[in-house]
Amino acid sequence: CNILLFDEVFDSSLDGFGDFVSTTIGEFKNDKFFKLNEVQFPHSLGIFYTAITQFLGFENYGDEYKVMGLASYGKPIYFDDLLKVVNIEKNLFKLNLNYFKHHTDGIGPEIIKQAVKVLEAFNLSDAIEYGSIGGAGYELFNDPLPEVTLKLALEADAVLLGAVGDWKYDTLPRDMRPERGLLRIRQELNLFANLRPAIMFPELVHASSLKAEVVSGLDILIVRELTGDIYFGQPRGISINDKGEQEGLNTMRYTESEIRRIAHVAFKTAEKRAKKLCSVDKANVLEATELWRKVVTETSVHYPSVELTHMYVDNAAMQLVRDPKQFDVIVTGNIFGDILSDQASMLTGSIGMLPSASLDESNKGMYEPSHGSAPDIAGKNKANPIATILSLAMMFKYTFNDLEKFTIIEDAVKQVLKDNYRTQDIASENTTIIGCEEMGNAITERLRV
Repeated sequence: CNILLFDEVFDSSLDGFGDFVSTTIGEFKNDKFFKLNEVQFPHSLGIFYTAITQFLGFENYGDEYKVMGLASYGKPIYFDDLLKVVNIEKNLFKLNLNYFKHHTDGIGPEIIKQAVKVLEAFNLSDAIEYGSIGGAGYELFNDPLPEVTLKLALEADAVLLGAVGDWKYDTLPRDMRPERGLLRIRQELNLFANLRPAIMFPELVHASSLKAEVVSGLDILIVRELTGDIYFGQPRGISINDKGEQEGLNTMRYTESEIRRIAHVAFKTAEKRAKKLCSVDKANVLEATELWRKVVTETSVHYPSVELTHMYVDNAAMQLVRDPKQFDVIVTGNIFGDILSDQASMLTGSIGMLPSASLDESNKGMYEPSHGSAPDIAGKNKANPIATILSLAMMFKYTFNDLEKFTIIEDAVKQVLKDNYRTQDIASENTTIIGCEEMGNAITERLRV
């Protein structure tokens, strides 16, 4: 298998590399030896590309790959640091994106690092490649979804993603913001089906803000349509109307085929569970979801064993708090699913516990925790990596159909919780609080590999 990891999607800065390039190159491995004595490069790294390809004789590489975006990056960089991110392999000059995970902010690297420990325990180190997306993609390639990242994602068997977003990018043009990279990759990979389980582990009942009797035994799966709805509908934008006022416009739009394919996913999922499916819409006021209800109802005739109910989204939000265990599988559109799944996460005690899977029609998937990049706790060893590790477990279940590894990972997480280890966000009385790194180690040590 080939797994692409996005650990720096939570967004980065490479300012720490230095003010200009000035050093002496020593010896490369693999019999590559050359020197550049006291060479100073201006801020345009395009000149660096020209120099390095002349020394190594790889002039054609840049035409094909554009030096992995370095030529357009435009920020100065210490050359000795640059050596750490350059590989000479099979006469190709390329970046080792693995290195950049150590030069970013946000909790992305911390949580992905713990998932990598699990992959290493399964002897899958050689299957891992790294890519940049979101703010990290913008910093490195001036694009929240760089071409090289998209190419890696298209070629990978599965994608494990950290998180996207940072306040410092809020002033960028909208199409350059980190979230646009996430929306684009979902669309480019045709990841239309998002599965978000909300499971209450017995050991975490008291971490929930709701009463124990309300959430104990909770096991909900929200199936969210991911590539349509108001997030992608056209027309959209901000313009000046006839009265001279600014006006924002978004379009909620669904086609019959988009609704039908996510309905099939939801019904098939419900068949394997408690055979109950609740479709959530706002059909009383929104025509797009009136069509949603009609198509879901029509699709139900193919699944006679599944009990279908319908609920307006405002009522569904209330019922999730009042009586969440009435639900088993919920299917809904993109924006409603976004909101309801975050709400459901807090039933379990922390959004740091919620994994997710985004699948295409062949079950190729992108797996990510439901939480964000949390820049306020980045680098403080406070992040909860469990959602990321459980997302990895979902990858084995849905994309690789490897239920054994799925169970091994899930059991290890359960055992850590039984042993009373907690990160700060799920801590309670008489538990041992540990950091992100230590939680990753604890789970890895309990893997039955």
